[in-house]
Amino acid sequence: MKIATWNINSVRLRLETVLAFLQQADIDVLCLQETKTQDMHFPAEAFAAAGWPHQAIRGEKSYNGVAIIARQPLAKIDHMEWTGKSDCRHIWAMTNDGIGIHNFYVPAGGDVPDIEANPKFAHKLQFIDEMTSHFSANQPKAEILVGDLNIAPLASDVWSSKQLLKIISHTPVETDGLKRLIADGGWHDAVRAYFGDDQKLYSWWSYRARDWAASDRGRRLDHIWVSHDLADKVVHAEIHRDWRGVDKPSDHVPISLTL
Repeated sequence: MKIATWNINSVRLRLETVLAFLQQADIDVLCLQETKTQDMHFPAEAFAAAGWPHQAIRGEKSYNGVAIIARQPLAKIDHMEWTGKSDCRHIWAMTNDGIGIHNFYVPAGGDVPDIEANPKFAHKLQFIDEMTSHFSANQPKAEILVGDLNIAPLASDVWSSKQLLKIISHTPVETDGLKRLIADGGWHDAVRAYFGDDQKLYSWWSYRARDWAASDRGRRLDHIWVSHDLADKVVHAEIHRDWRGVDKPSDHVPISLTL
């Protein structure tokens, strides 16, 4: 199985781009975040016609939204509400192979890394804490967790750890929280493990950069983790950097993992 995750920043706006990626990368299961559309407007028929008819979608108007689209049937589709909000940031489904897939879109957290001054940052930290509590109590087995987690946990996940320590997505309270979620929650950071600890890995480049490729000031905000019983099944991982350079790109690129 080849699974991919991609914050697409509006699935309707970038439908042709997503369809092209599915075909070129030969993806079995694609998890999308920031679909930014109500379920009634999700381009389900276009994906089905292209060969991905099995879908689990959960969206709202203009914001957030998550989806799982697959070649094979999906079962037991469900979701959880986090931090008491119904904001379409999580969906879960099981594949024909019996693999459970969690697709998350963790809050970005705003601009000021202070929980008193910035409720968005407090929301983000609470979200990560709730995820940690949930998976600590319900250790994953035969499961995959993917998504835009909006945190780059390691120095090798950002272009400059020193310059980003006070920037949301790489502050110590966030990176410590994500590392605790991985350790206590029973997860294996499959993409990082595949490439090793030292290689620079990015999945996001700001729209603000005049030349994103030349400046290369990226961050690894998108993740694919597997439960420990699947760790030895990983045969390949890839960050599809070229998709940041397409016409009207998302600021994120897809990441794929082959099991």
